[in-house]
Amino acid sequence: MALHIKLSTSLREYVEGYNPLHGLYLEKDTLATPIDVASKLGIPLAEIKIIMVNGQHGLPDSPLKDNDRVAFFTAVGGG
Repeated sequence: MALHIKLSTSLREYVEGYNPLHGLYLEKDTLATPIDVASKLGIPLAEIKIIMVNGQHGLPDSPLKDNDRVAFFTAVGGG
């Protein structure tokens, strides 16, 4: 089964050919946590400030299951 991955803004530059409308799918295989996903994609963990798993706040070591949706976000600014 696969994981559905979505990346925000500048994180997309780490994944060649990333489609922001559809995200990307990765086979779950050895991807047990969001840290594993980020490492596989070559995204530095220091760049990721928010992790969402199935629309809920996730932790870097949250366990992932088949068909999970994982989203990574950079720091959010505003004022």
